[in-house]
Amino acid sequence: MLLDDLYAGYGRTDVLKGVSAEIPEGAVTALVGPNGAGKSTLLGVLAGTVPLRRGKVTPDRGARSARAARPAFVVQRSAVPDTLPLTVRATVAMGRWAHRGLWRPLTRHDRAVVARCMERTGVADLADRGLGELSGGQRQRALIAQGLAQEADLLLLDEPSAGLDHEARGRIGRTIAAIAAEGVTVVHATHFAEEARGADHVLTLGGGRAAAV
Repeated sequence: MLLDDLYAGYGRTDVLKGVSAEIPEGAVTALVGPNGAGKSTLLGVLAGTVPLRRGKVTPDRGARSARAARPAFVVQRSAVPDTLPLTVRATVAMGRWAHRGLWRPLTRHDRAVVARCMERTGVADLADRGLGELSGGQRQRALIAQGLAQEADLLLLDEPSAGLDHEARGRIGRTIAAIAAEGVTVVHATHFAEEARGADHVLTLGGGRAAAV
């Protein structure tokens, strides 16, 4: 994926100021930089939730067009209230809404996708537990499973390991690496040096611009 001279922001302020970079296909890219550098803004641009003021994003040539138009964006676990009355299975099933819509019932194929994604992220045994009952790491893995259930070629994660202990961060990292090994392009923002070192590619933001490391 090519990022060409991207400008984006909020109100009258540009957060991204001419970001140009390449994000390799089927690999893990760690997005790093200080607070306010534009990591979340860039993820929003790639997800289509933050409009570009200028510039262009060119998808991977090998991405299937239907999937490339529908990236999966996984929010931080702290963005999901403890009181939300959803089980892990129902949370992951929400990822199928991109294919089925909100009101259409899940098909046998949809249920199989949900089960497979829970298995891949290690939350299958928690399927009937409520989100509010889970540890931070378990909840984040459930949210990643929801992203996987969208079956997108591009998976975006906003600091998936924030607030987790070392063991939970390691498990999240292994899950992300396994996802990329299956051909999915993964971009995740992180503040942890070990996560950046473990990525296939690092994109550093600073001063509204990007430099590959």
